[in-house]
Amino acid sequence: MMNRHLLCALMLALGAMPAGAANLVKTYSYFSISGRTLDDIENQLSKHGPEVKSTGMRHPGATQMAFTTKVNYAQTATSCRIADAQVTVKVKVILPQWRRPRNSDPDVRLFWDTLSADIKRHEERHVEIAKNHARALEDALKTSYPQKTCAEAKARAAEITTAELVRHDQDQVRFDRVEGVNFESRIIRLLHYRMERIQSGQLPPA
Repeated sequence: MMNRHLLCALMLALGAMPAGAANLVKTYSYFSISGRTLDDIENQLSKHGPEVKSTGMRHPGATQMAFTTKVNYAQTATSCRIADAQVTVKVKVILPQWRRPRNSDPDVRLFWDTLSADIKRHEERHVEIAKNHARALEDALKTSYPQKTCAEAKARAAEITTAELVRHDQDQVRFDRVEGVNFESRIIRLLHYRMERIQSGQLPPA
């Protein structure tokens, strides 16, 4: 049974969370790949990975995102303002699953464990970027200046939303560009790190 003091602390922490913070709805989807060698796995990822519209290519993983905004307005005799705004970002993270053959080579298993962990980290970072921009959008809407009419307030909300989503898209592209440049050195570094942990007994063999 949960310790009473821990339960109280948890309730206080939840109560201290900012009201109306941007919502994140996250789901996962998986696609299967086969193969026994590293070349097999690479070919399978190229063949079965999700096709990303922005590049027109298949990737080893992907994150689909959709932003929705709910805005309430308050009108007075002289102005109209945004009384409340709530932004929800729905994401679907698509990841590969390797149908590991029996007696697969330990080096291949080690590489796959390293690669698949990095793919998941990469896609989770895309989710984090999206959530940060959802929060920024929500804050920008809530703090926007009142307009003379609600029609003008709605037009201003649309402008704020468009501008923030453009910044979001730019940040996502920038992140992918940096990750692509550093991919090979990062994987080599992660392989060495995982091998050191296996040798020290901190991780089971692949």
